[in-house]
Amino acid sequence: MASIKNLILQGEGVRLDFKKTITNTEKIAKSLVAFANNKGGKLLIGVADDGSIKGVKSEEEEKYMILTAAHQFCKPAIEPNFEEVYVDDKLVLVVNIPESDIKPHYAMDENKKWWAYIRIDDKSVLASRIIVDVLKQEYKNDGVLISYSDNEKKLLEYLDANGKITLKEYSKLLRSSYRKAQKVLVSLILTNVIKSNTSEKEEYFTAVK
Repeated sequence: MASIKNLILQGEGVRLDFKKTITNTEKIAKSLVAFANNKGGKLLIGVADDGSIKGVKSEEEEKYMILTAAHQFCKPAIEPNFEEVYVDDKLVLVVNIPESDIKPHYAMDENKKWWAYIRIDDKSVLASRIIVDVLKQEYKNDGVLISYSDNEKKLLEYLDANGKITLKEYSKLLRSSYRKAQKVLVSLILTNVIKSNTSEKEEYFTAVK
């Protein structure tokens, strides 16, 4: 696989993560789930965060850790596939995680609690309730019919004037519960009218251009 070096040059991102070695099943489960809930991705084991190739000492041990994480720490279980590639005489284990069609997947944390994660840039981030709802409905075949009531119009007018809105702001704008505001946001994300953006501080929504 000549493209491995090219992949490494691209650096970590939405569909690519580097791991020098696997030491923690909970942490790796988080990455597996984030890729499966997104568009899929690759883990390169034996590659440091800075892109330097360290190589894998025991591919069987690494595979065992990954499969344990995928089957016991991910719900529903995830089925990664493996490729072994030598780069400059060092073994890199390529773990391919396909996009799932049974989203959302959850990863178990150290306290035995289950959380959904998504991939944003080069990080696996906790999915908000809104994103979990979107993931649940994404693969239903009944589609989403959107009727533009005052609730939707208010949101689009607000976005036109202000550029972005949070769930709290939208709930205030509607003078309604978070749950009702959340329902409208989910349906507008599913119909590609708005999109969710996550910063380290908050989740906010913008219009799809």
